[in-house]
Amino acid sequence: MVTREPELNSGVLPGNVRIDDWIMLVLAAGSVGLLGFMVLSPPAREVGFVIFYVDCGICGVFLLEFLWRWRKRRWARKFLVRNWYELFAMIPVAHPAMTAHKFVSVVLLLVRIGRAADRAVGEQFTYRLVDKLSEPIVKAIKKPVTIAVLDEVVKVLETGNYPENLAKSLGAHKDELRGIIAEKIAADPQLGKLKRLPFHDEIVRACVDTSFRVLLEVLLDPRIDDFFSAVVRENREQIRLAVQLGLNEVDDEAEEKLLRVRTQRSAAHEYDRLHPGSRP
Repeated sequence: MVTREPELNSGVLPGNVRIDDWIMLVLAAGSVGLLGFMVLSPPAREVGFVIFYVDCGICGVFLLEFLWRWRKRRWARKFLVRNWYELFAMIPVAHPAMTAHKFVSVVLLLVRIGRAADRAVGEQFTYRLVDKLSEPIVKAIKKPVTIAVLDEVVKVLETGNYPENLAKSLGAHKDELRGIIAEKIAADPQLGKLKRLPFHDEIVRACVDTSFRVLLEVLLDPRIDDFFSAVVRENREQIRLAVQLGLNEVDDEAEEKLLRVRTQRSAAHEYDRLHPGSRP
């Protein structure tokens, strides 16, 4: 039978009326109030510094109390693993300069609320609560966050001009590409026989140059920009719908039929079915 370590702080709600627990609860609530006041209604600079000094004192008390509890646990690492969030609650952030950093202040405010809850209900209450709610919270926010990140990535991709950049790269490496193509033609068992024809090198060079010239003109045509933009948009909509259906997490062929086009995963599955001996 596994025995659980007794909690050093059982809170005040279960009936613990020791004076030190009441003091720490009041200090925890005070630290929440000070930081909340700085976040919601930033005071004048002079008042802000007074609040900051008071907050530093409260954080110092909690640091000493944290070290005392850790010593009671014989400096065990498990204590740090379970109470790591308290370290962030000891950061004195109720400073006038922090009013511009709302996100950091709100996060640390939530941590301090968790510390106050521990003082009221019992040690590790916040740890157990987060441990139970972390999985459903992650599942709830993962999909919208993924879609939001996807939309932002597509917006960044849409700022580029891929046909023009590809044309510039081809033009800059034209000589190298011509040499590679000539080597491949010479090494080809069928086309290599063309070397016996008169003016072989001139014919190959003329064909390569003509192909390059036509390809560059096609890439620089404004209509190609519309084509590439449409490709990016269509892929975004397809991937967005696939994420909404949860196809990025579950391989469901029935759900994939709801998409307007076939996914690469479906194509790979079909290829594997048609060529069972192709995969190692």
